[in-house]
Amino acid sequence: MAGTKKRNVRKAVTIGLFTAPALIVYLVYVVYPILSTLSYSFYSWDGTSDKTFIGFDNYIQLFNDTIFWTSLTNNVWVVLTSVFVQIPLGMIMALMLFAPIRGIRLFSSVYFLPFLMSTVAIGLLWVYMFDPINGIINQLVNVLGFENVAWLSDDNTAMIAILLVVVWQFSPFYMILFKAAMVGIAEELYESAQIDGANSWQKFFHITLPLLMPTIVSSSILAIVGSLKAFDIFYIMTGGGPNHATELMGTYMFKQAFINFNMGYASAIAFIMFLIALVVTVLIQVVDYNRKKKGAF
Repeated sequence: MAGTKKRNVRKAVTIGLFTAPALIVYLVYVVYPILSTLSYSFYSWDGTSDKTFIGFDNYIQLFNDTIFWTSLTNNVWVVLTSVFVQIPLGMIMALMLFAPIRGIRLFSSVYFLPFLMSTVAIGLLWVYMFDPINGIINQLVNVLGFENVAWLSDDNTAMIAILLVVVWQFSPFYMILFKAAMVGIAEELYESAQIDGANSWQKFFHITLPLLMPTIVSSSILAIVGSLKAFDIFYIMTGGGPNHATELMGTYMFKQAFINFNMGYASAIAFIMFLIALVVTVLIQVVDYNRKKKGAF
């Protein structure tokens, strides 16, 4: 009995020693910043002078801030585009890589190039492409018989233009995830379905898609969290303009923190971003757990 107790203690100490470095890094770089952000959100602070405690005033101001609600709405559009456009497109691209097409390896490399490029380079490239006078996009529009469009300076088209760029940039990432998942599907399943007379659509809906559900769930979480904290491509291409038409919570937080030097208000925005991402992620996990529990598709 004493020997078993010692072994358990030794085992616990060993586990603790191996997990301690990762735990320390997680506490310092994840937990502490979250708690600090929450703490700062209760203060009026410019980042340099003494902080002034104001309670929930930042949050009251936030929920009455029309620009914040505009940015939240824009983030929702990014989330919807990521989940319902990027992920399906990534899956289609992955399926194409398994098609009996000559030079498919070249297609695989070409598909993945946008994700390998720097976001700054992508932003600048597409700014030039969307140029209202000399941009290649408007040249194509002219060929089709339409007039020039002020893509990035028009409230009605700026968000659409950037969302097209986001889809182009990140769809290859999901393609790689789905390709890796498809490689792990046993070929015998397709052979059995072939013997039973299943066509390509039946194989996809009854074999491929159900087995890809874990990857779809993981991709959805990545897409949602990534979309909620989106910043770089929007800030590079429009800076949140025109008239806040492409403002996101990330760009609005940045402006409040480093342009208006309102660190407390920016911290409130950041913590709301964290809460939304946390709640949505937990909801997805709960729905997926219930799906598995019921044995549903």
